[in-house]
Amino acid sequence: MNMVKLEMMVGTFMLIGILCLGYVSIKLGKLEFGGGDFYSVSAGFDSVSGLKPGARVEVAGVEVGKVDRITLDAKTGDRAVAYLKIKTGVKLTDDVIASVRTSGIIGDKFIKLRPGGSDVMLKNNDKIRETESAIDIEELVSKFIHGKV
Repeated sequence: MNMVKLEMMVGTFMLIGILCLGYVSIKLGKLEFGGGDFYSVSAGFDSVSGLKPGARVEVAGVEVGKVDRITLDAKTGDRAVAYLKIKTGVKLTDDVIASVRTSGIIGDKFIKLRPGGSDVMLKNNDKIRETESAIDIEELVSKFIHGKV
């Protein structure tokens, strides 16, 4: 009888440990199940050089979402389209400006949103019309070196 009780306690302890490990893994990995409390918007850019899925989306320095995926525009084939997941509580106007920025000198790329003054809010699957593409440092240095600035 003592052995059965000991095995039950060890089994229960192991089960709790595995559940805790799974919870911590999900929280640290920032995984979402069931879609989460987000809505999607898209933005077209001439260049998203260095931007990766999972990059943060900020408004006034506060993270409000993340980049879901990046594809080529199916219609033109020469523009990148970034699909953004924005937290449900964050309201964006239809004249918001999205720009690809770098955090620090050699930091990661992220998308900065600057709200506009419109009263019309973006809804799920709407498109951001005003965008600013990433600055290509290599191209700027090349122009400077060759005297084309």
